[in-house]
Amino acid sequence: MTDLAHPDPLLDGLNPQQAEAVLYRGPALLIVAGAGSGKTRVLTHRIASVIRNAEAWPSQILAITFTNKAAAEMRERAEHLLGSVTEGMWISTFHSSCVRILRREAENFGFTKSFTIYDSHDSRTLIKRIIKEHDAESYGLTVSGVAGKISKLKNELADVESYARSVNPDDQNEAAFLAVFREYTRTLRAANAFDFDDLIAQTVFLFRAFPHVADVYRKKFRHILVDEYQDTNHAQYALIHELTRETHDGHPGASLTVVGDSDQSIYAFRGADIRNIAEFERDFPGAHVVMLEQNYRSTQNILNAANAVIGNNFNRQEKRLWTDGGDGAKIIGFTGYSAHDEAQFVVDEISALHSRGLPYNNIAVFYRTNSQTRALEEIFIRSALPYKILGGTKFYERAEIKDVMGYLVTVANPADALAVRRILNAPKRGIGPATEAQLQSFADQNSITLREALRFADGLGLGPKVSGAIRNLDALLTEAEHKAAQGGVGELLTMILEQTGYVVALRATRDAQDEARAENVEELLAVTKEFDKNNPESTLIDFLTEVSLVAAADELDDSSGSVSLMTLHTAKGLEYDAVFITGIEEELLPHRMAAMEPGGEAEERRLFYVGITRAKLFLHLSLAMQRAMFGQTNLAMPSRYLQEIPADLIDWRESQAGIGGVGGAIGGGAGYGSGGYGSRSGSTSGWREPDALPERPKTEWANRVTNKMRDNGDLELAAGDRIRHADFGDGRVNEVTGEGAKRVAHCTFDLAGNKKLLIKVAPIEKI
Repeated sequence: MTDLAHPDPLLDGLNPQQAEAVLYRGPALLIVAGAGSGKTRVLTHRIASVIRNAEAWPSQILAITFTNKAAAEMRERAEHLLGSVTEGMWISTFHSSCVRILRREAENFGFTKSFTIYDSHDSRTLIKRIIKEHDAESYGLTVSGVAGKISKLKNELADVESYARSVNPDDQNEAAFLAVFREYTRTLRAANAFDFDDLIAQTVFLFRAFPHVADVYRKKFRHILVDEYQDTNHAQYALIHELTRETHDGHPGASLTVVGDSDQSIYAFRGADIRNIAEFERDFPGAHVVMLEQNYRSTQNILNAANAVIGNNFNRQEKRLWTDGGDGAKIIGFTGYSAHDEAQFVVDEISALHSRGLPYNNIAVFYRTNSQTRALEEIFIRSALPYKILGGTKFYERAEIKDVMGYLVTVANPADALAVRRILNAPKRGIGPATEAQLQSFADQNSITLREALRFADGLGLGPKVSGAIRNLDALLTEAEHKAAQGGVGELLTMILEQTGYVVALRATRDAQDEARAENVEELLAVTKEFDKNNPESTLIDFLTEVSLVAAADELDDSSGSVSLMTLHTAKGLEYDAVFITGIEEELLPHRMAAMEPGGEAEERRLFYVGITRAKLFLHLSLAMQRAMFGQTNLAMPSRYLQEIPADLIDWRESQAGIGGVGGAIGGGAGYGSGGYGSRSGSTSGWREPDALPERPKTEWANRVTNKMRDNGDLELAAGDRIRHADFGDGRVNEVTGEGAKRVAHCTFDLAGNKKLLIKVAPIEKI
C-alpha cells in the first residue's frame, strides 16, 4: 500500500485529510465531507488507488450515488484517472444498481427479466383506479395520501402482508387502505411490474429470501462506496448491510466507504434517516473516520455564516468549514416591506451583478415553498429578466411522451395492463371506457392479459368500427414485437409513429400546444436514435430501463442563460456564483410545520445551511415585513436563524417602500447593490469591479430585529375613517377585521382602488 511519506501521483493536489481518505484500508471508512470539500475527487481517487494497487478488479467496485448526473461525473473522473478499465465498474445510482440485479435475478420470485418500472405518475394512475373500484374515497382515502403511505411502507421494508398483521381489524379506514394496498401489489405482480420503491425493497427481499443469490454479489464486490450517505433511507441502509455481510461459507464482506455530512441531511420527508450516518461507528465498530473541512467553493464570510448557523444544532459531529481563498464580499441582507418589494430587491441586485459581467446562469434564487414564486415571477417578468423555475413538468412525465412510451412498454412487457390501457385510444380510434371495461372483463374471466384480449375483440359484439380499430392495434403491436426482437429502438418507434399517425393527428389540430406536443414526440424519437447510436448492442428493455431511471435533478440545464429559481430542497448538490435566499421569516424558514415533527427545526436549520453553502462568491439574505399567506396578509417576523449569524458578516439594507412608489424601488438596475462587492475571492469570466454606486439605505440589526420596521402601535381605525397612504394616497376605511397585530383595514383609495392593509406596519395615518 502507498505510504503518505512516498510520492504518489494520485495524491497530487490533495490536502492531508483527502490523502488520508484515499489511502486508508480497512473494513469501514466514514468520510465526513463538509459542503464543497471535494468529496467526489476523494471518492474517485480512492477507487483509482485501489485499482492501481491491484487490490481489486474494476468489476469488483460498486460506487453508488443518488443521481445519474452524479454517477456520470464520478465515472468521467474515474476514466480520466484510469482510462477504459472503468467500463467494468458499477458506478450508478441505488435504483440503477438494483435494476441491474433484478434483471438478472427476478425470475427467482416469479417476475420475468422484461418487467416494467412504474414511475410516480403510473403508480398514481393505478392507485386512482383501485380507489374508485373499492369505493375507498368514502373512507377518506386520496390518491396522494395512499401513494405516500405505500411509498413510506416500502422504504421501511414493510410489504402488504407484514402491514396486514399490524392493522386493527376494527379500523375501517385502515382496512380500506389495506384493501387498496393489497390490490395495488397484486396488480403490479400481474403486470410483471415494479414501482420505483420496489426496486430497492425487492432487492433486499431477494437477498434475504435467497441467501445463495446474496452470496454471489457479496463475493463479487470487494469495495463498496456510497455517496451522500446521510440521505439513505431504511431500505437503502438495509441493502448496503446485505451486500457487506460475510457470506454463508465464511467469505469476508466488502470494504465499505461512505461519504456524507449529517449537516446536509434534509430529506426526512422522503424517508431519509440521519441516524444512518450519525450511528455509522456503532453499526461498524472500529470504523475509521476522516473529516474534510477545507472548502473549495465559498468565501470565508459565507462559510463563517454557515458555521455559525449549523453550530446551533445538537448531536452532530463538530466541524468547521474553512477556505484559504480569502474573506470575500460581505453578505447582503435586505428587509422588504412586502414580498413584491423583496422581489424587486432581488431583481435589482441581479441586474447589478449581470451589468458587471456575471452571467444569468451563474445566479440562483432559493425559497422554502413554491408558493413564494408568484411575487418573484411577477417582478422578473415586469423587469424582462430571463428566468427558469426548476421543478416543472419533466419531459418523460408529459402526456404525449407517456402515450408514445406506452407503446414501447406494451411491446416489451405485454402483461403491463396500465400501458395497454394508455394506448388503446391514443391517438383517438373510437375505443372508449366502456370498450376498455369490456376487454378487461373478458381478460379477467379467461385468465389472460388485457393485451391478449385484443386478439378476441371480434367475438365481443363491439361493432365493426371498434372491432376493426382493435384488430388494427393488435396487428400493429404484433408487428412491433417482431421488430423489437431485431433491435433498434429508433426504427421501432419510427414504425409505431407512422402506423398510428400520432404526430400527424397532433399537427392536424393546428393548435400551438399540440404543435409543441408533436415536437416533444419528435424529440423522443431523436433520443431513441441517439441511444441506438451509443448502445448498438442494447435492447428495448435497456432503453426503457434508462428512461425509467432519469432523475429530476439530472435534467438541469446549466447552459441556459437564465436565472434559476428553485426551492431550497432542489438546490442540494448545486452551486452558483451568486445566491439569493428569500423569505427568511418565522413560519417559512423554519416552516410552520417543523414544530410538529420531531427534529423538524433542526432539519430546517440544515436546509438553511445547505442554501448558504451553495453560494461561491455572493450571498444575499432577504425577508419581508408582511407577506400574504393562505389568503391572509400577516406581519412577518425575522427568522430565528438570522439571529445566529454574526452581525458583522452582513451588510443590512432596508426597503424604500413609501418613498419611491409601490413595491419600494427607487431608481433600479445597476444603481443598487454595490455595497460589499468590492472584495471577493475567485474569478468570474467577464466580471468587472463596480464603480462607485449609490448604496441602498441600511437597516441596523440591533438585537437581531429590524429597528426601522414600521410600527403604528395601537392606531385605531374604524369604518368611515379617512386615511392617507404613502403610496396609494387618500382613501376611506370600509371595515376592520382581525385582532391585535393581525388587524387588517379594508380600504378604498381615491386613485388606487380597493386595498387590504396590515394596520400595524402599513405606511398610513389618519386625516
